[in-house]
Amino acid sequence: MNQKDKLFDSKITRPGDFVFDDRVVSVFPDMINRSVPGYGQVVPMIGLLARRYAQANTNLYDLGCSLGAVSLAMAGAVRAAGARIIAVDRSAGTIERLKEILDSSEEEGLLSVHPRQQDILDTPIENASVAVLNYTLQFIEPADRNGLLVKIAEGLNPGGILVLSEKIHFEDPREQELQTTWHHDFKKAQGYSDLEIARKRDALENVMKTDCLRLHNERLKKAGFQRSYQWFQGFNFVSLIAFR
Repeated sequence: MNQKDKLFDSKITRPGDFVFDDRVVSVFPDMINRSVPGYGQVVPMIGLLARRYAQANTNLYDLGCSLGAVSLAMAGAVRAAGARIIAVDRSAGTIERLKEILDSSEEEGLLSVHPRQQDILDTPIENASVAVLNYTLQFIEPADRNGLLVKIAEGLNPGGILVLSEKIHFEDPREQELQTTWHHDFKKAQGYSDLEIARKRDALENVMKTDCLRLHNERLKKAGFQRSYQWFQGFNFVSLIAFR
């Protein structure tokens, strides 16, 4: 059962070390919806983008799938015959919970979802028409990001897409300060206290390393994507679509 996120309302034992463990799994849906502006819009829209660009008899990858929100959105939206979704996450607890969610689903006629416990850096991308990194790349070490995007680009069929959602930072210090303030206002409006916001920021400081939008676009081009466009922004969270 999903619980309310209260992980940071008391002092955590290891500040600076955010781990996707069983505690996080139990509160993750509440945490991400109250922390990421527009998350509830981004996920179903990824399903619609996948519907438009999915190709028959190909693989759709949800890389860093967490509890499978994007996988389920694609499963419900995509109509490409013979396509299948591969949902990858390195957290054993996450994958086990996703399997339970899939087993309890009563909907029929959806695309099949295949959970896989694996580091996405080790995941082969083959015969793909859609790949999604939904707030995932920011948790990959910067030195490994180029190689991951190259692998995805090479595994996508012509006409395939990558949807990349990320928290970003801004090159203009004034804009960075404003966007951070507005994001904190958003989280406070969702019920988080200043103390919870500060403690979560400290926990993520050495784990989530953001890039600016310019670097994202440059990296996508170097990886082999023909073009990329920003289709969503909610304060310092953006989503891009890149075409192979």
